[in-house]
Amino acid sequence: MRTTPRGMRLHIGLFGRRNAGKSSLLNALTRQDVSIVSDVAGTTTDPVEKPMELLPIGPVLFIDTAGIDDEGALGARRVEKTRQVFDRTDLAVIVTTTEQAGEFETRLLDEFAQRGVPAVVVVNKCDLAAPTAALLEGFQRRAAACVRTVANRGEGVLDLRQALIAAAPADFINAPAIVGDLVGPGSLVVLVVPIDKEAPKGRLILPQVQAIRDLLDNDAYCMVVKERELRDALERLREPPALVVTDSQAFLKVAGDTPREVPLTSFSILFARYKGDLVELVRGATAIDRLRAGDRVLIAESCSHHPIGEDIGRVKIPRWLTQYVGGKLEFTHVQGHDFPVDTRRFALVIHCGACVTNRREVLSRIVRCRQAGTPITNYGLAIAYSLGIFERALEPFPAALAAYAQGRESVTRG
Repeated sequence: MRTTPRGMRLHIGLFGRRNAGKSSLLNALTRQDVSIVSDVAGTTTDPVEKPMELLPIGPVLFIDTAGIDDEGALGARRVEKTRQVFDRTDLAVIVTTTEQAGEFETRLLDEFAQRGVPAVVVVNKCDLAAPTAALLEGFQRRAAACVRTVANRGEGVLDLRQALIAAAPADFINAPAIVGDLVGPGSLVVLVVPIDKEAPKGRLILPQVQAIRDLLDNDAYCMVVKERELRDALERLREPPALVVTDSQAFLKVAGDTPREVPLTSFSILFARYKGDLVELVRGATAIDRLRAGDRVLIAESCSHHPIGEDIGRVKIPRWLTQYVGGKLEFTHVQGHDFPVDTRRFALVIHCGACVTNRREVLSRIVRCRQAGTPITNYGLAIAYSLGIFERALEPFPAALAAYAQGRESVTRG
C-alpha cells in the first residue's frame, strides 16, 4: 500500500475557509503531524499531500489545501492552487465551523455536486460553539454526510472515517480492468516493451507494470518482449496470442510484425479507457484531419520528467503531426497539475496516458475541453491516427471503433 502510485489512490481533498481546522483534521486522520497547525489564518499555502491506507477502501491520498477565502495577490495564487485540486478530487471534505458556516460552504457543495463528486461536511471546533440542528440538517440535505469534530482533540475522527468510507465512489472500489477484461482467463497477451533512453534504468514504466499485474489478476498469461524480438517470439508460439499491446512509439514496426488477424493496441490507448473516456478521446483524435499550418496544439504531460533525446511528447508527436498536416504547428507543453482554465485558443489538446495522475483529473480536463469546444485526445490515439493505423488499434474496443466509424460516415455525408 505504501508504494501504490498516486494515480491509483482515491483522492480526498480538504477544503474550506482559512482557520477552519483543515490541517488539524488531516493530522488527526493520519495520526501524524503532516501539516503545520497555527492559529494564524493562511498558514497552509501550497497543497499538502499525504498518502495512506484507509481500510476497507485501500490506498488513498489526502490533500490539505489553502483557505479558499484567502485574500490579496498572494492569496489569489493560493486559491488558484486550491482550485486546481478540485479537478482531481474523488471525494471532497468541506471543513467549516459553526461561526463560519453559511452560503460560502453551500456554494462549494453545489460545485462538487455539479462535478459529480460526493462531499462530506465537517463542522469543526464544536467545543467552542455547538452547531444548531437546523445547520446540520441543511448540510445533510446537500452532502453525503455531516460530521461534528474537535480535530485538535481527535474527537469525531472515527465518525469522519466511517463517513468517508460510506461516501467513497463505487467505481473506485470496483475499479475497471486495464486489459484483463479484453481477453479471457488462460489467454496469452504479448506486451511489447522497447528499452530506449527514456526507459527507467532497471525498471519498466508504470503502465507496463500495471498491465502485467492486471493480466495476472484476471488469470491471463503475458509474454514481454522488445520490439526487435516480436516477430521471432510470435513464430515460436503454437497458437496466436489473444492480443498484442505495444508502446505507442513502436506502433508502426509492431503493426508490421503482428499478423493482421491478431488484435493490436497500445498501452496508451488502454489508459485512454482506464483513466479517461475512450470514446470522447477517439472523437478528439479525428480533429487531426482539421489541423492546418499555424494551429496551436497543447500537449499535456502528467509527470514532470526531464525530456531526454527523442522525447515522445516534445519531439516525436510534434514531428509526426507536422508530417501529417504538411505544415508547421505551434506546440505548447504543460506538466503536472498545470492545465489552462480556458483551452479555446488551441485547435487540439493531446494528453499523455496519465499513469501518474488519477482518473478524476483526466475526466475533469475532458469536460473542460468539451465545454470550450476544444477536441482532446491522448498520445496513443494521436500517434495511431497520424501513422494511419487508427482503426486497427481500436479493434479491441468495439464501442470506440463504432463511434469513429459513425463520425467518419457523418463527415462523408456532410
